[in-house]
Amino acid sequence: MLSSHPAATASVPTARRVRVAVTAPDPISREGVLSQLRRHPEVDLGEDAGSAAVAVLVEDVLDEAALARLRRLVRSEGARVVLVVDTIRENELLDVIECGAGAIVWRREATAHRLVQAVLTAAEGGGDLPADLLGRLISQVGRLHRGGADQPGSFLGLTSREVDVVRLVAEGFDTSEIATKLSYSERTVKNVMHGLTTRLHLRNRSHAVAYALREGYI
Repeated sequence: MLSSHPAATASVPTARRVRVAVTAPDPISREGVLSQLRRHPEVDLGEDAGSAAVAVLVEDVLDEAALARLRRLVRSEGARVVLVVDTIRENELLDVIECGAGAIVWRREATAHRLVQAVLTAAEGGGDLPADLLGRLISQVGRLHRGGADQPGSFLGLTSREVDVVRLVAEGFDTSEIATKLSYSERTVKNVMHGLTTRLHLRNRSHAVAYALREGYI
């Protein structure tokens, strides 16, 4: 699910706790995030990103070093990443998504509830972007690749069903809402997205939306 709407975070059984590691540029920032997460039973805090299901990466600015850390967490450590950042410039947005950040949280909004929500969504392979950032992503890629809509569908290998699902994901609908709109079961929607991301080697739903937009499909 690519979400831009806060949702209630419910407690889950201990067996389903998400292993989380936190990386930050300074000890105060790191301890601040740890203290926010430590109170929630859904989260099992660890030190090593390589053994964590989700890595929370806190950055002041998105320079090349920060992007390199993001890529390493995703590609080398194999973690799903929640990026906590002050701001993202327009020319950095696609780089961040394509590096594999499935969830992004503004530092000014990084409450305990918001962080846990992002962690749980990322752990399930979903996407969670701030509403203003999702709008910027759609506008930016649509503007840059407006002419790509004339490209034949075989270039991406997307079926009409996949296009329908990805378009609704991009518009912020969750799995149940997409199923209702398309008269599919929720399992079918999940299978469509899983098949798409697996076939095209995409990291998550956010990446699938960015990819489809880049190619002018939506």
